[in-house]
Amino acid sequence: MGRSNSLRTKLILIMVLLIVALMAVVGVFLTRGLGRFYTGRFYAQMETTFSQDFLLELQEVAQDADEPAAQLCELLMAQPDLGIDVATRNVFVLDKSGTVLASSSGATSVAVTPNLLTALGGEVGQTSAEASNYMDVAVPVGDYVIYVLDNKATVNDLTGEVLDIIIEALALGMAISIVLAILLSRILITPIRALTLGTRQVAAGDFSQKLDVTSRDEIGTLTRNFNHMALVLQSTLTEVENERTKLSTLFLHMTDGVTAFDPSGRIIHHNPAATQMLGRELDPAVTFDELFGGEASFKAVMALKRPNFLECEKKVGDRELSLFMAPFASEQAQGGALVVLHDVTEQRKAEQTRREFVANVSHELRTPLTNVKSYAETIISSGDELPPELRSRFLGVIVSEADRMTHIVQDLLTLSKFDYGRMEMNFTQFSLAEAVKNVCEAEQIDAQNHKHTFTYTLPEDDELAVHGDQERIEQVVLNIISNAVKYTPDGGKIEVFAARDKKKIKVVVKDNGIGIPEKDLPHLFERFYRVDKARSRQSGGTGLGLSIAKEILNVHNGDIQIDSVYGEGSTVTITLPAEKR
Repeated sequence: MGRSNSLRTKLILIMVLLIVALMAVVGVFLTRGLGRFYTGRFYAQMETTFSQDFLLELQEVAQDADEPAAQLCELLMAQPDLGIDVATRNVFVLDKSGTVLASSSGATSVAVTPNLLTALGGEVGQTSAEASNYMDVAVPVGDYVIYVLDNKATVNDLTGEVLDIIIEALALGMAISIVLAILLSRILITPIRALTLGTRQVAAGDFSQKLDVTSRDEIGTLTRNFNHMALVLQSTLTEVENERTKLSTLFLHMTDGVTAFDPSGRIIHHNPAATQMLGRELDPAVTFDELFGGEASFKAVMALKRPNFLECEKKVGDRELSLFMAPFASEQAQGGALVVLHDVTEQRKAEQTRREFVANVSHELRTPLTNVKSYAETIISSGDELPPELRSRFLGVIVSEADRMTHIVQDLLTLSKFDYGRMEMNFTQFSLAEAVKNVCEAEQIDAQNHKHTFTYTLPEDDELAVHGDQERIEQVVLNIISNAVKYTPDGGKIEVFAARDKKKIKVVVKDNGIGIPEKDLPHLFERFYRVDKARSRQSGGTGLGLSIAKEILNVHNGDIQIDSVYGEGSTVTITLPAEKR
């Protein structure tokens, strides 16, 4: 409301000032025009009156009359063109010394003017000045000077009347201008008020209301443009908000860490991944050099030109981070530096595991190959001199080492199939109790050879029904039981039992063997990992059996857990989902 009153006041003031200025200009022109008109008329009358004939007549009176001054005054007063009025216009007759000898008003003195001085000098004085408050003409006649003086009283009276008319017109014009200004302000203020309300709504984020276009003038065009602007702004803001939401979501949930720094090197943005990778809280006081000063300087990063960047690595605790640093800037701001953190810990571990895997495979294959080559060379070099019994034993070693290499290769192929998802499984419903029983019966003789007490307790077949590949499950159980037989000193005790626990079936293999050191427990399922490498090779182990067992159980949504106390024994628990009864 205050703005509309201000606009209305401005319009009224503008209209009033316009009328005042107009009347002032008209008044000035009228008053000056009247002054010029009467001045021009006065001198035209004087020129007409003081013709050559009238001047000759005046000279004759001045030379021949008894009282020249009085007669000259009477003659002049008798001229109708002079319009002599004692109140406004007077005639004076003066001698050459400037003494008034006669006058139409009876005045005995007169002020000396430039025209009068000119006439006293012998020439006609008829110079006019608009700024003066009188009009005069001085004409030398013989020994006399005739001086006509008009005090502009008529002009002043007319000017006053004109000014009164102008003032009345000004008052009327001001009243009309105020009324027109109020009407005009109402015409302008209504759409402007609507535009003001619309801008407030747009500023508040409300783009739903559309302003009505009530005219086809500039204000109507402005209203239409405002409506179009609101639509474009709404569309633009929606797109910007969508992009901001997408970037914010990406920034928040991306696995790589991102940190941004201002031109002074202080952190301005970071995502949760960066906080987790760096292992510390990133408050606004943290600087670039504080976080990455050991790897690169902030000045060096800011000196880079796009698309160049710095790449380096940083170790934080057990994490290995790969850092990508680059400057960023915009046309309106200096920008800063951006650092992307990529956790390469698992990648480095994978590379290390791959190197160890190649080394282990090479080592595992080299030993049997060396044995095969040595025994074969001995057989070849000895020829017929080698006793048949020794030859047979050497050939048996060669076959045994070949079987060992075949077993290693088969295990590697099995793991490779699991890695690439090409392992074929023959899923059927079968009794886990029956599968475990088959394995126990197969291992019974081996356990007896080691003088172990080997027992197994299994429920009815229908209680342990599972859905899976029976051959692969038997392979897992066989691996666990054979390990218990191998790594339990002769005369030990091995127990196998199975039970159903709600929706799961557990198979437990328990022994009182050598056990496993606590430091080795987390690594048991790593490929080629062996607790006692010398004893494992002696017993023919490759370090792949538990890895294969883990992969098989993963495919069956099962699990395997090993609990062990070094020197006391181990307990292996296999868990599989049970079929519904």
